[in-house]
Amino acid sequence: MKTDLTDTTSSKINKALVLGRRAIGTPAVGMVLTLVIVTDEENAYDALKAANEASREHPSRTLVVIKRVSRTPRDRANARLDAEVRLGADASTGETVVLRLYGEVVDHAQSVVLPLLLPDAPVVVWWPVNAPADPANDPLGALAQRRVTDTYAAEQPIQELTARADAYTPGDTDLSWSRITPWRSMLAAALDQVRCEVTSAAVEGEEFNPSVELLAMWLADRLQVPVRRAASTGPGLTSVRLETDAGPIVLDRPDGSLATLSIQGQPDRAVALKRRETAELIAEELRRLDPDDTYASALKYGLERLDERAATTAPEPVAEAGESAEATEIAETAESAEPGDESAVDRSVADEPDTVTEQATGDESAAGSSRRGGRKSSSRKAAAK
Repeated sequence: MKTDLTDTTSSKINKALVLGRRAIGTPAVGMVLTLVIVTDEENAYDALKAANEASREHPSRTLVVIKRVSRTPRDRANARLDAEVRLGADASTGETVVLRLYGEVVDHAQSVVLPLLLPDAPVVVWWPVNAPADPANDPLGALAQRRVTDTYAAEQPIQELTARADAYTPGDTDLSWSRITPWRSMLAAALDQVRCEVTSAAVEGEEFNPSVELLAMWLADRLQVPVRRAASTGPGLTSVRLETDAGPIVLDRPDGSLATLSIQGQPDRAVALKRRETAELIAEELRRLDPDDTYASALKYGLERLDERAATTAPEPVAEAGESAEATEIAETAESAEPGDESAVDRSVADEPDTVTEQATGDESAAGSSRRGGRKSSSRKAAAK
């Protein structure tokens, strides 16, 4: 059931809600909270669709606040409020009111929303895009117990994440934090299976993704170890590697759907770790309406402090693996050589660059190494003749 109201007021909208519930045979109000979505016309459809899907788990009254931009001074002087009331099948399991604000009323959205809030029910405000710098001090954010933003939708996500840390107030949260909940759960479960001490960590994901930074700050804050970040082609987070005294623990998800958990001494396991839709993320945030202390601790850890600790990280795991492979190749060559025949070992050693000498003396040492290799080859040919 849909009811369109043009140039209306909050009292008329409340009356339309009451008449609509009676018309569909549900006069009682069974909502558990009020969800206020502050967005623009471009993103209103997707945000409302996600909220309707989340209302199956959390029946709520959804108020969509769309601030229309006035193009001329005359339009800005004319204040008007249009509303669309949706009940029944058109609003999933809750109630939906789409509010379009024009003119001067745009600057007083809280006065329009306040009479429409459910009495004695928590209020959650969600900004899918264009979130204010300080959500708690925003006129609409001040009405809510929980304030949900999404730094991933910002033009400069990493700078936006820093601003969120500076203006954090208990009750603030972000969908970029909700996106890494399965990763945090899986990594915590993996560490419960092994008795070890984590020495360092590495997080890999697509560039300019705030979830990568949040996961790195969470690991650094909880484990007190240096965390290195690396860029990949995505999608989203792709890999987390924990270096421990019992061997590495790797959670790798190259395709955004199926991940592989590798633990030293145990067989690799496939883990379902698909990327979740916005409806699932907002539904998770609506499950708890108290302040998220873990998010606050990770956010306040700070990108600057994370970079300082990452600068002390041990060498790249790939380089260590390469050196280990070269040493293994030399050892295998020595074992396969016949007793008394040192030519195979000499060839393998001659092929390896003298790293320490090259770093100390530069190109002259490298040239000398090649000449020594030539003299060894000539002497072996003479011995063979």
